[in-house]
Amino acid sequence: MGFAELLEHVGSMGRFQVIHVILLSLPIFMMASHMILQNFTAGTPGHHCLVHHPNGTSGNQSLEAEDLLKVSIPMDEKGQPEQCRRFIHHQGQLLNATVANWTEMDTETCKDGWVYDKTVFPSTIVTEWDLVCSARALKQMAQSIYMAGVLVGGIVYGGLSDRFGRRLILIWSCLQLAVTGTASAFSPTFSAYCTLRFLTGMAYSGTVLNIFSLCVEWTPTRTRPLLSTYNGLAYTIGQMILAGLAYLIPEWRWLQLTVSLPYFLFFIYSWWFSESARWLVLAGKPEQAVKELKRAARMNGKPEASDKLNVELLRSNMKEEMASLKSSYTIVDLVRTPTMRRISCCLCFVWFSTSFAYYGLVMDLQHFGVNIYLIQLVFGAVDFPAKFISVLTISYIGRRFTQAATLVLAGLTILANIFVPQDMPTTRAALAVFGKGCLAAAFNCIYLYTGELYPTVLRQTGMGLGNTLSRLGGISAPLVKISSEYLPYLPHLIYGTAPVVSGIAAIFLPETRNASLPETIEQVENRSQAQKDPKQQQQMEALLDATKPETTKDAV
Repeated sequence: MGFAELLEHVGSMGRFQVIHVILLSLPIFMMASHMILQNFTAGTPGHHCLVHHPNGTSGNQSLEAEDLLKVSIPMDEKGQPEQCRRFIHHQGQLLNATVANWTEMDTETCKDGWVYDKTVFPSTIVTEWDLVCSARALKQMAQSIYMAGVLVGGIVYGGLSDRFGRRLILIWSCLQLAVTGTASAFSPTFSAYCTLRFLTGMAYSGTVLNIFSLCVEWTPTRTRPLLSTYNGLAYTIGQMILAGLAYLIPEWRWLQLTVSLPYFLFFIYSWWFSESARWLVLAGKPEQAVKELKRAARMNGKPEASDKLNVELLRSNMKEEMASLKSSYTIVDLVRTPTMRRISCCLCFVWFSTSFAYYGLVMDLQHFGVNIYLIQLVFGAVDFPAKFISVLTISYIGRRFTQAATLVLAGLTILANIFVPQDMPTTRAALAVFGKGCLAAAFNCIYLYTGELYPTVLRQTGMGLGNTLSRLGGISAPLVKISSEYLPYLPHLIYGTAPVVSGIAAIFLPETRNASLPETIEQVENRSQAQKDPKQQQQMEALLDATKPETTKDAV
């Protein structure tokens, strides 16, 4: 009898687990607000150079004179004021005639600043620190810095939680996110803002990782797919919440403050959580593990189970888990054998491209030319049918088909948008929503698929590698937008090509539907050979089922 049986003994899905899962999920509702917050706090409004007064000074009141604007600012091909240039001297002849080629006139950059259209975005980091024209790349850099924080946080806090426990690092991460997120709202400079956002990204990872660990390690295997879906829907609802908050709170500092302050509440009640009993045993703290298990038993209404628990019983029942610690595996084992090497290489493509294309879409809502609050709401809502359909295809058709199909469809949709004219914003937005839904379904599949492809001895290592590639994709996505300076369609060409290529790579992954979870590298290699021979495959599955603990068989 292992830990799973002990958990059943004290109540595997009773009141204790229900309360834990609900309280752990509440921070997830605000996670999307931090990840895609810059759609609103870094919105770029219409703008043009501050114009000269006839007396040689500058001022906003000059905008009241339409003629003064006409003789001071060149017009682009759409008849709108140029955003980054102004005439050195007033061009009075433009009042009586239209000059087609203003490039022959003397112009200069916006030396005195810019005037912003504050209809949609009254205040953003762009308007506050003038992140336009020659400085517009800094806007994308700020998002990449945040994503770099998410990557570093995953590495740092992932290791710390294995050493010091899930509960302690979760408490710290909630506090860090609350403090740095709130401090970001009071940033005096752009550099300070980027530094605080980096620290917020680190705390984001620490919070997510340990919420997931505590959910998984306190619940039975059979409920994990349901928990994964539940937490995914919490994140989806969070995207819709952000649309409403951004509409009601257009000032970027107040919006930043609003999505950060709740984490002080999460920090306060996170002290109530129980440390993972499984981690406590493996960390050499069986006395504390017994205490936490007794607490679970009492809350689940099983006092007799609580009375029977002691350290000796715990140690005798967890011999198998403790013995597994004696075998050492490293990331090198992910590529040491042929099948493991193929799986790891293909999954690296899939993880990177899914995140890369996903954040390329969701962080560019202004590009589609429709109401940004409405499209954010729709972008969140599309996850519901997308994830429902993906669950059906995963369950009845297969993981490989779902992974490949969703990625290829997403890529083709993004590429199709290149050929849709800018004056068809509804069509462009509809294609983007469909593509985002496909990518959400791809994310839904890859988490489950990765866990099934890797053996138990390397499952966490493989998930860590995948998440690292995912974060690198998130870092790269904003930077690719800068390439639009050279070719307007280049970012979408890159965003669309990446998931198509990774969708093709997914075809070379083994199918895992209705297959038992492998425990060792040898089982992965043998299964790959067995899939070439149906009879051998049946024998292999029968052998896996016969040698696997009952609790492992419950995995999806």
